[in-house]
Amino acid sequence: MRRRQFIAGLGGAVAWPVVARAQQPAIPVVGWVDPYSYEGSALRLAAFRQGLSEMGYVEGRNVAIESRSTMNQNDRIAGFVAEFVRRRVAVIAAAAGVPAVEGKRVTSTIPIVFATAADPIAMGLVSSLNRPGGNVTGFTSLLVETGSKRLGLLRELVPRAARFALLIDPIIPTAKSIIDETQAAASTIGVHIESFAAGNNHEIDAAFASLVQKGAEALLVAAAALFEGRRAQITTLAAYHRLPAIYAEREFIPVGGLMSYGVNWAELFRQFGIYTGRILNGERPADLPVMQPTKFDLVINRQTARVLGIQVPETLLVQADEVVE
Repeated sequence: MRRRQFIAGLGGAVAWPVVARAQQPAIPVVGWVDPYSYEGSALRLAAFRQGLSEMGYVEGRNVAIESRSTMNQNDRIAGFVAEFVRRRVAVIAAAAGVPAVEGKRVTSTIPIVFATAADPIAMGLVSSLNRPGGNVTGFTSLLVETGSKRLGLLRELVPRAARFALLIDPIIPTAKSIIDETQAAASTIGVHIESFAAGNNHEIDAAFASLVQKGAEALLVAAAALFEGRRAQITTLAAYHRLPAIYAEREFIPVGGLMSYGVNWAELFRQFGIYTGRILNGERPADLPVMQPTKFDLVINRQTARVLGIQVPETLLVQADEVVE
């Protein structure tokens, strides 16, 4: 009798860990969708993970991140978002406006956190910035409003330039707004600016040929996932044509870009991760206001300036957050 009781007890002891493991709750899954190259995505994801960790979520320990990058192919976004909705992830992290719009179109229950350069109200993502309502909140990065600032900085760098060019990807939601805002700024300071559209690498080559032929003396490159993925091509063309250029993203500087001014993406996506962590902790997107960036970086590459024969004014050097020698 004692032997049978011992065997029964042993069986229970062996089975208990299996039952316990089966009862452990699955860790939440965050579905990340962005339009960037793998390199650009990796930089933003690293900052995102940092923000999550500050809220107590460490990938592989108590949260899983499933990342999908479209590599500038927006026709893949719907499939990625549908996958995450089908799997009922805990949060959809939309690292651009288009996947956020697609997410809101197909689900009203899964929380969505976005980062977009466009007006999220005009895009239909939220009803207001302070009280988003629904299942969506996030960050708007003010890339339209910083266009005039970039023009002013570039004019300060090359004060004799009178003809400026703006390189823009026509498919981004903010394209028209960026063009209008930059042209208004050009009129204010008394210079001419013309926009040149490019939606792929061949069109980038053609845009440079056209703007050089039309006598452009300096170039503004608008923010776009396409341009971020083609930054070596763009900075090489700018150097070949000896065009002073300013970029919206500091990632252009290590590959020879002259100057950049824009949102500090590391800080924005760290905050993005914090917001996602707050939602995982039970807060509702409807109660989290849409945030705007507070940190912008001016980076100057003096080595490129020397190659172009440009003397960087002391006034710009004083303003710079970083100077590459």
